[in-house]
Amino acid sequence: MSPVLAGALQMLALVAALALAHRPLGDHMARVYSSTRHLRVEKWIYRAIGADPATEMRWPAYLRGVLAFSAVGVLFLYLLQRLQGSLPGSLGFASIDPDQAFNTAASFVANTNWQSYYGEQAMGHVVQTGGLAVQNFVSAAVGMAVAVALVRGFARSRTGELGNFWSDLVRGTVRVLLPISVVGALVLVATGVIQNFSGIHEVGQFGGGTQQWNGGAVASQEAVKVLGTNGGGYFNANSAHPFENPDGLSNLFQVFLILLIPSAMTRTFGRMVGSPKQGYAILATMATIWLGFTALMMWTEFSHHGPAFDLAGGATEGKETRFGIAGSSIFAVATTLTSTGAVNSFHSSYTGLGGGITLLGMQLGEIAPGGVGSGLYGMLIMAVVAVFLAGLMVGRTPEYLGKKIGTREIKLAACYILITPALVLGFTAAAMALPTPGDSMTNTGAHGFSEILYAYTSGANNNGSAFAGLNADTQWFNTTLGIVMLLGRFLPMVFVLALAGSLARQSPVPATAGTLGTQKPFFSGLLLATVMIVTGLTYFPALALGPLAEGLAS
Repeated sequence: MSPVLAGALQMLALVAALALAHRPLGDHMARVYSSTRHLRVEKWIYRAIGADPATEMRWPAYLRGVLAFSAVGVLFLYLLQRLQGSLPGSLGFASIDPDQAFNTAASFVANTNWQSYYGEQAMGHVVQTGGLAVQNFVSAAVGMAVAVALVRGFARSRTGELGNFWSDLVRGTVRVLLPISVVGALVLVATGVIQNFSGIHEVGQFGGGTQQWNGGAVASQEAVKVLGTNGGGYFNANSAHPFENPDGLSNLFQVFLILLIPSAMTRTFGRMVGSPKQGYAILATMATIWLGFTALMMWTEFSHHGPAFDLAGGATEGKETRFGIAGSSIFAVATTLTSTGAVNSFHSSYTGLGGGITLLGMQLGEIAPGGVGSGLYGMLIMAVVAVFLAGLMVGRTPEYLGKKIGTREIKLAACYILITPALVLGFTAAAMALPTPGDSMTNTGAHGFSEILYAYTSGANNNGSAFAGLNADTQWFNTTLGIVMLLGRFLPMVFVLALAGSLARQSPVPATAGTLGTQKPFFSGLLLATVMIVTGLTYFPALALGPLAEGLAS
């Protein structure tokens, strides 16, 4: 079987599995976030944290809950790392330095999971399992909660109430993330992913010598790492490590988990607003971008010319032989079009244009299908912009799902869109202009610039993957990337929740003959064009200096 055909069959299997899970999981999440019942374990949690799940919140109160919970998470994870040397189960590792502890705490709470350390050489069992794995669950649940709050903004009328953050957080964790993660971990263990609390072992190497390996509760952390679009690996090699991703089956299953919740949330959206067709229109746009990017990535990596490429059957540098070009390309696109950031190959070793595809996927806002929660609310923001542009073209007040998109709504959407490029381009420019940050680059020229651009793109978009050539474990990058990750996560949430509150206060607008049919293929096409033009062109000059220049020169 040819590698290209094998890649096509993997894609078909992946699409079929996602299609089978789409409706039941989407409907389940709609029931979870609409139910008035509370499970017994949820009541225990509410009692422990002193929250009243029945209290409805307006958007400022909902935002305060998000920020307060996340701030406590940053502080707890920071202290856990700083005290690691005194904790049991540390495997003899020292406490983490202050700048790296801040970077890691900000990273995992912001659902970015950027890692400037070697996991198997820095973090013991307590920090890995009691700190990082816990944030994999709750940071993902925060994103889902914010998305559901925006959906309620569209679904409700004449009220500013968006639900209860604490209830949404707990339900998302207990009823969605935990059950799927348990099943996912069992599947991963069956494929060969390790799950233990063993210490460090000396093992022999082929050809002589020894190497140190340590075990860990990898399967349980791996499941939520990909399910919650987190991405932080137990080991430095991430999903290229055989203990995390042993074979082609585990690789395809991990991609399935990455795409599962973000794609199913479009069904949840459709059910909660009372029109499943609206969810299908959003899903169609996401699927078109994902399929297009995957096909383009395979083309760039399989068809690159040159004697070495022809002999190897494509651009094999930096790719795991267990997965090949097809499995690596599918994973790379899935992880950068979502906020996952897990890698089973090294994006710095892709062709110039292939590396540019991974960059552009993040720069579009990771909305195809995006992170858990963040992908849906990011695409809904773009839908608001799309109907506004359509309204301008026909000379009428734009409406979406029975809500008018006026001056306030479009200003909030514009602020959401502009904040991430401002962070990426501003900090990239500062790093290139100052003398010290440039010392971290392994390469010079266009590829070296791409290393810096990729780092801040990954941080601001809460992705977490790296271009693999940048030494980010410095005070400059640990500090600035930590700041960028926090601002890139929580500033957009301010505008999302403010928009949700504004929409929820409106009275419904009846549909007329001039109302744009946002459930039809035409709107999906308009939304796709809006995404590519509004966000894609923002980064074009930076892309031209980096991956495009490198790709055209090769």
